[in-house]
Amino acid sequence: MTDVLAVRYVGARSLDTAPASTSPPGPGEVELAPAYVGICGTDLHIFHGDMDTRVAAPAVIGHEMSGRIVRVGADVEGWRPGDHVTVMPLRWDGTCPACAAGHRHICHHLDFIGIDSPGAMQQRWTVPASVLVRLPDTLPLDRAALVEPTAVAVHDVGRAQVRAGERVVVVGGGPVGVLIALVARASGAEVRVVEPGTHRRLLAEELGLTTWDPAARDVAELVAEWTAGAGADVAFEVSGAAAGVETAVDVLAVRGRLCLVAIHPRPREVNLHRFFWRELTIVGARLYDRDDFERAVTLVADGTVPADRLISKVVPLAEASSAFDVLEAGGDVMKVLLDCTDRSEGEAA
Repeated sequence: MTDVLAVRYVGARSLDTAPASTSPPGPGEVELAPAYVGICGTDLHIFHGDMDTRVAAPAVIGHEMSGRIVRVGADVEGWRPGDHVTVMPLRWDGTCPACAAGHRHICHHLDFIGIDSPGAMQQRWTVPASVLVRLPDTLPLDRAALVEPTAVAVHDVGRAQVRAGERVVVVGGGPVGVLIALVARASGAEVRVVEPGTHRRLLAEELGLTTWDPAARDVAELVAEWTAGAGADVAFEVSGAAAGVETAVDVLAVRGRLCLVAIHPRPREVNLHRFFWRELTIVGARLYDRDDFERAVTLVADGTVPADRLISKVVPLAEASSAFDVLEAGGDVMKVLLDCTDRSEGEAA
């Protein structure tokens, strides 16, 4: 077998390619052959050097993945080589107050695999068997790479307690925003997506979603017309922009719910008077749990989430730097995947 590769973050805006470890998996571990790895906003933050206090270079990053099991370590039951899997990239200590309260996914000492420990941007990857999530053999592995961000959307919609018949505004039509809109729609909600980018609006509309351009019309006025003056039941802030926060708050009905999804790197001004006046609720939504992942697998597999339509580009692992450049440039791009397939092993895409 030829050397297998890993892409490593080595410093701000710098990646390199190095041999990947192929040591046998230990007890309770499995060795995976990642097929596809998605690049998300967190990966871009790492690439920019914004997370150097947390990510120790050189570091293999990446956590949105699909692949196959190659080898199984001792004491692993229920898994065998060839199984198609994705990874729920969370390890918790099980002892902190959050874990004790049943919130292990936001453990006080959480190991987010791909950030705090080696990730999926490599052709061989050893992980605990406990983080595996089974994929249907019939689900193409490129589409399966979107299970993790879909699990984010499932968790977000659950945190906001979206119910059938409710009116939902999603502020930000990037990959996670569109996924939230699709999951909310599948829950029976009426959905509007607010997005200034023409390409993203057109893609959302091709998926049957109604979109609004905030540059063309005041969103609060549009919501007032849509709801006969009542306002939206739920708003998701996915843009990460100060204007997005303002819009998400302004569109809410009495006792509306704001779900904060985007990571805001700095404090934002929030109209607390409106929270008081309309008895609004704000909830944070950070990650997901296993039920969210299982639901996400179903939504991608049955086509409720048309993952193939969200994949803009697939780039070979060895050309990862160019994939990050594509995302940095913006424009007509949603999801970019890295193809990690080890062609020397004859693996099918």
